[in-house]
Amino acid sequence: MRCSIRKEGSRIVGSLALTLIAMAAVFGQSPASSFEVSGVVLDPSGAVIARATIVLRRDGGGSTETQTANQRGEFHFVRIASGNYEIEAQKEGFKPNITQLTVGARSPTPLTIVLAVADVREEISVGDRPNQVNTSPDENLNVIKLDQQALNNLPILGNDVLGSVTNLLDAGSIGSDGPTIIIDGLESSKKKVPASTIQEVRINQNPYSAEFARLGRARIEVFTKPGSSQYHGEFSFLFRDHRLDARNAFALERPPEQRRFYEGNLSGPLGNGKTTSFFFSVNREEEDLQSVVFASTPAGLVSENVANPNRDTEVSFRINHQLDKKTTFSIRYESQFDSSRNSGAGGFNLPEVAANSNGHELHLYFTLRRILSPSLVNEFTMRAGNEGSTSRSVRPGIPRIVVLDAFTGGGGQTDRRTTENHVQLNEILSWNHGKHFVRGGLNIPDISRRGFSDRTNFGGTFSFSTLADYVNNRPFLFSINQGDGHLAFLQKDFGLFVQDNILVRPNLSVGVGLRYDRQSYLGDNNNLAPRLSFAYAPDKKRKTVLRGGAGIFYDRTGIGPIADRLRFDGQRLREVSISNPGYPDPVSSGGTLATQPSSIVRFAPDIREPYTLQYGLGIERQLTKSLTATANYINTRGIKLYRSRDINAPLPPFLQRPDPTIGILRQVESTAHSQAHALELMLRGKISRFFNGTVQYTLGRAYNNTGGINSRPANNYDLSGEWSRADFDERHRFNLLGTIKAGEWFNLGMTLALTSGRPYSLTTGRDDNRDNLAIDRPAGVPRNSLQGPGAATLDVRWAKEFRLKETKKKDDEGPAITIAVAAFNVLNRTNYAGFVGNLSSPFFGLPVASRPARRTQLTLGFRF
Repeated sequence: MRCSIRKEGSRIVGSLALTLIAMAAVFGQSPASSFEVSGVVLDPSGAVIARATIVLRRDGGGSTETQTANQRGEFHFVRIASGNYEIEAQKEGFKPNITQLTVGARSPTPLTIVLAVADVREEISVGDRPNQVNTSPDENLNVIKLDQQALNNLPILGNDVLGSVTNLLDAGSIGSDGPTIIIDGLESSKKKVPASTIQEVRINQNPYSAEFARLGRARIEVFTKPGSSQYHGEFSFLFRDHRLDARNAFALERPPEQRRFYEGNLSGPLGNGKTTSFFFSVNREEEDLQSVVFASTPAGLVSENVANPNRDTEVSFRINHQLDKKTTFSIRYESQFDSSRNSGAGGFNLPEVAANSNGHELHLYFTLRRILSPSLVNEFTMRAGNEGSTSRSVRPGIPRIVVLDAFTGGGGQTDRRTTENHVQLNEILSWNHGKHFVRGGLNIPDISRRGFSDRTNFGGTFSFSTLADYVNNRPFLFSINQGDGHLAFLQKDFGLFVQDNILVRPNLSVGVGLRYDRQSYLGDNNNLAPRLSFAYAPDKKRKTVLRGGAGIFYDRTGIGPIADRLRFDGQRLREVSISNPGYPDPVSSGGTLATQPSSIVRFAPDIREPYTLQYGLGIERQLTKSLTATANYINTRGIKLYRSRDINAPLPPFLQRPDPTIGILRQVESTAHSQAHALELMLRGKISRFFNGTVQYTLGRAYNNTGGINSRPANNYDLSGEWSRADFDERHRFNLLGTIKAGEWFNLGMTLALTSGRPYSLTTGRDDNRDNLAIDRPAGVPRNSLQGPGAATLDVRWAKEFRLKETKKKDDEGPAITIAVAAFNVLNRTNYAGFVGNLSSPFFGLPVASRPARRTQLTLGFRF
């Protein structure tokens, strides 16, 4: 390390001598004349402000340094010489704050900077914020970030933000329980968050941090809006009608659909407004949708539309309060009620198998943040809730008829009620000292009491291989559930973590972390997950950063397999399966269902939590002030992955079960594995004069020998044919999202998604090995040997804002009305899906469904 010091007499010489002595005594320690300036940026309620721009200037026209605060609002300048400085903090939506600072004989106490809510409204499209390359471990640039303004500009169907960004996830990184949704730091089972309550969405932020259980490319982080010190409100109405849509490729006519969305929020101060604020939101969705049935019956081809109306209402209220200069807390209550009619109809499912359902979610959030000392901060977040749902068949008591890949009729055999009371919490300490920023604590993703009242398939299901078999009354299987469908159990998941981000040198940082995860019912206690990452800038201007990392990530089973294991034990709830039964009387040859062997679900004695080993290496380059490019190679290996296998399957050549007193013995195992490679290229920022956004291309390949925890092999005793392309394998993926702004009247948001086809399997459609599954494949044919087509979808949104009050400043916030028109699949391309690989199906080799045709959405919004 070199120090450039101007000779100013003996005082400076003495300081230099002291510096040399200190360097000799402590390796790597900064010189005595160099100090650190750090702090945190908060809003008036005490909530952290993420990614604020921090500018440190020396008085007298000296040097200037700029940083971006991390997601916890923290900033950290190193190697700062003594002198007088000013620190300016900036963030869109807030007034800039300038703080005077004197650096004397030691590093100053960490600062707490509070930004007041701005009186102006900044209009910033995707990528307008400078994307600065830096060596912070949590500032990787191969991340998708959508702030509030970006979400306002992009085309989002029905304001379903989570549903719109899910296609940006890496399907190979998603665990058995689906994508990981984190709302304000807590894992959530919610699949939809009202758009008006969202402040920012991130995917793949800090992918190797020990704070998170799952991989960054399978994680969606949602940050909701806090209250404000001034009154603000937003209200919008979204409208869709079939007259503005194109016809689905498999529908005879355009179904008479209509969707109406009402959404709004109000925020402002409570009391004197200095320490307390609130945020209130309401969301109402009325969807009169239609499902398209496309099936083949003995009477011929069936193509019809089935009404599928849905209603959803959500209300949320939040209070933020600052107890003192060091302590803030917030409380949020939210309730959601939904209903759906004729769900389950569509595709091969005839209208008669539909079901009606109702559900509710009630949640209470509590967050407490306290500054214990200048270098130690405690954050406590908790969510308690109650959820429930019911589902009832429209034709109860009628046996279900399944003709594979032709039609499903009879009754829906759906009669189920679920309840859940749960608690989730995080208790996290953050400690900042010298070159270290340490963050650690406890994650409890789920402590819940689950209740089931399940009479699904109590009327029985007959399965046929072909239409000819159905006409001739030759089912290959009859299955029915009997006994006690009631079940209640306690589910517990928790994790511990510690993460240390170390600034080794100004151009080199290292992140080291360790995590421990455990879930109940597995008995697996050895789940240590180390994480390591680094970021290194080899050039003096630090416009290029080499970034890499590696880590182990554990999976969880999800609730479904645990409930199956506890219910289907052969006594509580009996699942009876009879091969080649009589029809319509499955036991016409003698005996009763009570004498038939029952199926059992169990976990393998040596089951353990699967884990994924992922490592990657990439380069980030600052091309211009507001444009960056990244290239990353990612290798993902799945080890001891979940799958299911019938270990009591009939043995050849006589095809009899080894234990005749048991039917199917489904054993959930952790014996599968996977291998995936990906090369990801990305541009972020102002790509051209008029376009701001993100362009992402991924070249990948993924192989595995399991389709998931509920998947079953074609041959339970020979798994060699299961290793093949993964179900989600897409060789090429291209995503573009951003805004084209070329004038006051030309503001066009757009998303473009191009993907190559996924594979699907060739099957005979018969149960020749008598394992009660008609997924047998021809001899020598592996899983997923057939290739589906690719897909291309272009969505666009045009919007124009009209101000209702003239203001002195162009961007001054005042009442305004916004009108917008969005078109989804605007080119009306037919993207086929659901290709049939069943040789016995009348649709073999053909698609039986397609993604939606062109849809148009109108929006009217008002804000003040």
